[in-house]
Amino acid sequence: MSTIRTSPTQTSPTRTLASTARESWLVTGRDLRHWLRDPWTPVFGMAFSVMLVLVFGYLFGGAVALPGGGDYLAYLLPGMLALSMMFGVESTMAAMATDSRRGVMDRFRSLPMSGVAVPLGRALADLLNSAVQLAVLMGGGLLIGWSVSGSLVDAFVAVGLLLWLRFAVLWLGIFLGLAFRSEGAMVAVQVLVWPIGFLSGVIVPPETMPGWLGVVADLNPVSATAAACRELFGNPSGITEGLLADHALLLAVAWPAVLTAVFVPLSVRAFRRLGA
Repeated sequence: MSTIRTSPTQTSPTRTLASTARESWLVTGRDLRHWLRDPWTPVFGMAFSVMLVLVFGYLFGGAVALPGGGDYLAYLLPGMLALSMMFGVESTMAAMATDSRRGVMDRFRSLPMSGVAVPLGRALADLLNSAVQLAVLMGGGLLIGWSVSGSLVDAFVAVGLLLWLRFAVLWLGIFLGLAFRSEGAMVAVQVLVWPIGFLSGVIVPPETMPGWLGVVADLNPVSATAAACRELFGNPSGITEGLLADHALLLAVAWPAVLTAVFVPLSVRAFRRLGA
């Protein structure tokens, strides 16, 4: 497909927030219709997350002793919820890269749309998909014995923190998909997501790791969200000291805010520079 050059009027500063929101929602609807026609990708994504819970909960759970005590399955579930939010980065990156290679982005850029509308529409569509995935994973956890002992309000706050992390990670995926569109780059990201996700407090408490590794795991944004959710759900934290013991909630809000502040402008810039 030939490249379509855009005109400066596409990103006119006179464009209103209302028109940008309407254009973003149109892009969101387009992405959601794709999933309705091909639902297997999100279905397999949900099944994969449930499988991970079963593998780690039943195969390895008996070998993990939590600092401070507590049931391992209750510790694991909030961590897996946070990890499933992080795993969205590669699917978002792949979708954006595929649309770029097929010329779909060039078609969008040829229309009088805001430079924010296309990446924001993609982020909203993936966030809705993530909310469904989160509900399925929480339902599966409740079926195998996970319980929430915190208040209903705290539980909703925990879900909000999980989606907040997902929203931030989505923008990372959007930026990577627009900036690095080759299949080699996507494979590299898919490989790196695993060690980065596991180098956290998701599967085992950082206090059980070697000292320097525990510090790195504490600084992982996924660890902050997992620790905050455990606190809000009333589950064992696996933490007796350290940064997350006192500031998990603050860090669970701050880390995604930093990621969003960095990657939203980078994504918009990368979208505007496509075909340049």
